[in-house]
Amino acid sequence: MPEIHWLGAEQCHDAGLVGGKAAALSRLAALHRIPPGFALSAVPGYSLAMPPSVRDAVCEAYIELAARTAVADTAVAVRSSALDEDGADASFAGQHDTYLNIRGHNQLLDAIERCIGSASSPVALDYRARRGLPVDDVRIGVLVQELVPSDVSAVVFSANPVTGRRDEIMINASWGLGESIVGGSVTPDTFVVDKAGMQVAWRDLACKERMTVLSDVGTTEVPVPAEMQMRSSLDDAQVLEMAQLAWQLETVLGYPVDVECAIARGTLYLLQCRPVTTLR
Repeated sequence: MPEIHWLGAEQCHDAGLVGGKAAALSRLAALHRIPPGFALSAVPGYSLAMPPSVRDAVCEAYIELAARTAVADTAVAVRSSALDEDGADASFAGQHDTYLNIRGHNQLLDAIERCIGSASSPVALDYRARRGLPVDDVRIGVLVQELVPSDVSAVVFSANPVTGRRDEIMINASWGLGESIVGGSVTPDTFVVDKAGMQVAWRDLACKERMTVLSDVGTTEVPVPAEMQMRSSLDDAQVLEMAQLAWQLETVLGYPVDVECAIARGTLYLLQCRPVTTLR
């Protein structure tokens, strides 16, 4: 039976209980600006029927989250957190469902059930099989967090995944929510920061034609206004703030990290942190 565990609480630090994604954020919640939220402990991906007691617990947790954020029917992001997700050997990026801008009890319960069900999708099972991971009794947790209405989203690598250099930090950034970057529908701006001097060593500003934004029901992809398409999505201060964050996380965790973050109303938020799995 899945249980509710709040980010920052000791039990939520356990990847064997809530999955790699939720556990990683929970361990970092005391030191970094991470949106508040809770995790459901992992259950087999084939078990789609949510028991009434679990539904009640989720609804109570959602009410508590709304109280913590001081927003009734607060918008949340619902993401998978499989037990072997976001590990050193497999990130599962894009393999399980993610739902954004979910509001109200009914939408939340439906999104959680769909997220759990995505663990047994043909795409996810094929990903597992190709990496020699178990495909039977896949256990998946679910992470529910306050949604950050990102003005700019970025993926930050504390080591350069293209060249393999450990003395460089690479940042991909674009307007709006991060799904446009993760889904590959936009070519993002790219920045390379030299760790030794903490200076921007190289930049490539892309023509960012599309961005993902909030809509009345979930999200939608819209054209970027013409005057913003070639404008840098980050200024130098923001680039260095993200680089410092990634370097701090690498130093604390002891391995190069792949970080997802967002800037909303001028404030930087940490959304995800996992090992770099593509570093040569």
